[in-house]
Parts: sequence; structure tokens; C-alpha cells
Amino acid sequence: MHLASSDSGPRRRRHGAELKAALLDAAWDELMERGYAALTFAGVAHRAGTSRPVVNRHWAAKDVLVRDALARAGDRFPFADPDTGSLREDTVALLEQLNDGFAMFAAAMTAQLAAYFEETGTTPAELRASLIDQRWSLIESVTHRAVERGEIDGAKLTPRIMRLPYDLLRHDVLMNLRPMPSSDIEEIVDTVFLPLVT
Repeated sequence: MHLASSDSGPRRRRHGAELKAALLDAAWDELMERGYAALTFAGVAHRAGTSRPVVNRHWAAKDVLVRDALARAGDRFPFADPDTGSLREDTVALLEQLNDGFAMFAAAMTAQLAAYFEETGTTPAELRASLIDQRWSLIESVTHRAVERGEIDGAKLTPRIMRLPYDLLRHDVLMNLRPMPSSDIEEIVDTVFLPLVT
């Protein structure tokens, strides 16, 4: 994101949350365009229309900046509790909400972040866990509500089974690098997930 304006007046200085948001957007754009290995604080500063020391004041290390940029990018995809009263409809709605976000992150996880994982000694699963804690809490609450309604058998609900529809969505998006069709999402819920918990 560039700060250049069409007028010849002085550039308005940004502060606080506005400045940090501009830096994170610039870091995301640099990551998508250049990849993690080629991303630099100087490049982020230039794209954001500021100086490198400004970036350094907010982040001491590149991997932390990138992780924060990924979290901000994820915020572009709203994630709300559908609360339809039906586990099937709730699960389909949550998968639909995650679909585009998974597609975006799949592209980042493949080429652009390979050097990130090598440098930090972490895995895609660890990065994903650090980014979706709040979303996972909502997924859990949707499933537990279904148990309380007597809609599904709580004894059959292991953590792996609870994650299954979301893991299948993520795997498909990662393999195809595009959002999953809605009909496939419904198939996962109807033929794989629900039969395991009812």
C-alpha cells in the first residue's frame, strides 16, 4: 500500500493503529509479491511510505512481522457464529466462511512461506494454530451446542472428529489452491462428518 497522494501538499503523518495497519498491509503485499526470503523491513517501509526505523520500532524480527501480517489478512474474512439451531447448517456456514480464507493462506503457505518455516523451525500446523485460536473456540462451541440439544452423540465427538470437516476443507484448498465448491462442502458435512457423530 503506497502513501503517495495526488496533491503536492505535505504528507499526513500516521500514528498508532492507523500506522500499524498500513505497515501490516504493506508487509502482506511484500510477502505475496516477493516471498518471505526476499521480504525486508526496508521494502515494507518503502511500500508503506515510511522509513525502516518506523518498522523496527514495531517489530524486532521479520518472522513476528509476517505472523502479524497474516493475522491481519485473516481479519479480512469475517467469522461469525451462525447459530441456526442445526449442527449441519452451522457447520456448513462455518466452512463457507473459512473457504476463501483457507484459499488465501494456502497460497502463502506453499511458496511464499517456505523460508519462514525453515528459518523459524516451525511447521504450517504451528503457524495455523497461532492464528485461529479464536475461530477454533467458535467451532467447538457450535459442536458442543449440538450435543446439549441432543442432536449428536457427545461420546462419539473426539477432537479429531470435531476437526475433520475443517481439515478436509483445508486439505482440498491446499491441494487445489482455490476455494472448495459449496456442493463439496455440503458433501463433507452430510456424508462424512454427520454420520460419524450421530
